[in-house]
Amino acid sequence: MAILVTGGAGYIGSHTVLALLERGDDVIVLDNLSNASRESLSRVEKLAGKSAVFCEGDILDRACLRDIFASHNITAVIHFAGLKAVGESTRKPLEYYENNVSGTVVLLEEMRSAGIYQFIFSSSATVYGANAPVPYVETTPIGGTTSPYGTSKLMVEQILQDYAKADCNFRAIALRYFNPVGAHESGEIGEDPNGIPNNLLPYIAQVAIGRLEKLGIFGDDYDTPDGTGVRDYIHVVDLAEGHLKALDHLTAIDGYKAFNLGAGKGYSVLEMVKAFEHASGRKVPYQISPRRDGDLAAFWADAALADQELNWRVTRGIDAMMRDTWNWQSKNPQGYK
Repeated sequence: MAILVTGGAGYIGSHTVLALLERGDDVIVLDNLSNASRESLSRVEKLAGKSAVFCEGDILDRACLRDIFASHNITAVIHFAGLKAVGESTRKPLEYYENNVSGTVVLLEEMRSAGIYQFIFSSSATVYGANAPVPYVETTPIGGTTSPYGTSKLMVEQILQDYAKADCNFRAIALRYFNPVGAHESGEIGEDPNGIPNNLLPYIAQVAIGRLEKLGIFGDDYDTPDGTGVRDYIHVVDLAEGHLKALDHLTAIDGYKAFNLGAGKGYSVLEMVKAFEHASGRKVPYQISPRRDGDLAAFWADAALADQELNWRVTRGIDAMMRDTWNWQSKNPQGYK
């Protein structure tokens, strides 16, 4: 029996594949390598002492999916594959809906044809939209999303709910991430974005290593302790462990359920900069720019449900996030290249 991990060569996917292999699971990885590197899985193999089966392909390719399901005894799917840049999604909405929504439908159809009914979905805190009260809790109505990326995650969650109602065999858990950061403590695998990073911490790390000149901070006049935006950051290894907990919990749920995976507290942009400077011993120059449209002042998770039902909670704080990010970046100044 094996687990299929779509997008398993990417940032969160590779850390989850490592966690699965380390506990003895057989893993099949499907990735089109559009925002990932084959090298990540080579390093995962080195760390785990065993390898995942790698298939280069796309979730929109039915023939590829059918071949994988016919060739391996897969019992569950962890679905990471998808486009994930919020800003880019506003410029390329059709590409985001095709990949993230249509691709997931194709995957679910081929799973159904193969008799596979256990599914973990990589969702996002963006499904709560702009007007949800903080902290975000799973009972809060979702919607009011502010980007095609967020809306694509919302649409897939609705599809999963509808499918679970229609087919009593199907079990799905949507994991609503907050802001994954950090790297494996070995420094062998970490976040390696294409081009200019979309997320805060890899941008900070690339400034510290000299790949980028300075950090742009969008807004210092929010109603927060230091005026900069506050977000909930979660160590990627904690996040990976959350997927294993969710996978083991699938048989205990009735059809579909969503869980927040977050630390339950927020850090401001300037707090993140200062913590990284402390961990790396390097200054991170920055420049304050005007607020971006659609950015919220502050949000973070209520992660009590994951604690109660999945027996999951974060164990790595901001110091570990910064230490492991710097360890990865300093050992791999050009990422996997």
